[in-house]
Amino acid sequence: MVSIWVDYLDREFLDTTFKKWVNENVVNGLTSNPAIFANALKKDVYKEDLEKLKGLSPKEKYEAIAVKDIQKACDILKPKFDEGDDGFASIEVDPRLINDAKGTIDEALRLYDKIQRENVMIKIPANEAGYKAMEELAKRGININATLVFSPNQAIRAYEAINKGNVDGVISIFVSRFDRKLNPNLAMQNLAKDRVGFFNAIKIYNQLQEMGNRRIRPLFASTGVKQDYLPKDYYVQNLYLPNSVLTLPLEVIEEIYEKVLFNEMEESFHFQTKHIDAFFSFLTPAGINLQKVYEELFEEGVKAFEEAFENMLKGL
Repeated sequence: MVSIWVDYLDREFLDTTFKKWVNENVVNGLTSNPAIFANALKKDVYKEDLEKLKGLSPKEKYEAIAVKDIQKACDILKPKFDEGDDGFASIEVDPRLINDAKGTIDEALRLYDKIQRENVMIKIPANEAGYKAMEELAKRGININATLVFSPNQAIRAYEAINKGNVDGVISIFVSRFDRKLNPNLAMQNLAKDRVGFFNAIKIYNQLQEMGNRRIRPLFASTGVKQDYLPKDYYVQNLYLPNSVLTLPLEVIEEIYEKVLFNEMEESFHFQTKHIDAFFSFLTPAGINLQKVYEELFEEGVKAFEEAFENMLKGL
């Protein structure tokens, strides 16, 4: 089965379109991140809440609103969860805790206790501190979304950490950022553009499929296209694979809405790892060190989430 989650949140959306999509079986989960909340909090629908929260610190204001929104998302998704049809909503820990395992664990536990919903997933970045936090939280029965995954090694480490507990988990493999970063170099070398992102994702997918625990699934994230010449559902076309999750921005869900509604989605071609490695073998002669790219994309992702979080707090 392929699950579709929405990578978006604001309170008005939850009460309208999101509820409709869940009832229509178009989506069965939701993901959020600091950038999504930063954009949501600019909307008028939060003015009344923010007025009531005057006197609190910016982070306390953010948490109060984020907890309320995630609770609402979890409640809308609860029937799905009860049926065993996903029904998870994800919230991310403070991105500034990126290298602080204890701080990450403490924050995750606090958020979990405040939200008080069994179908919440706590998002933890996939680095050394994150793996420690994932393992500890999984052992405590908290569902985990391992985020900012770019490399096969990150995915395996996150899987091993989450697998220490009897929980549900997803490994969020970022896709489109590879193509945005590498396309200019590939074009200069006459190599195919817009392939590295989904090839890398399928390579990791193949590895995770062999790991055995079907409760820990690959989730394809960063699935909005950054190139105008590509169809909006380009990454969906290439990553609609069994036992996986696609978390999609609104415009991509709108693009595939009728196909999903009428159960007309087609499974993607499943590339074998040996074919992907054959393509990747051309990258080194083209001056592309994939390990370096993994590291750079992780650092860029962390920085982007930290900046979004800091800017949001300044606005509060």
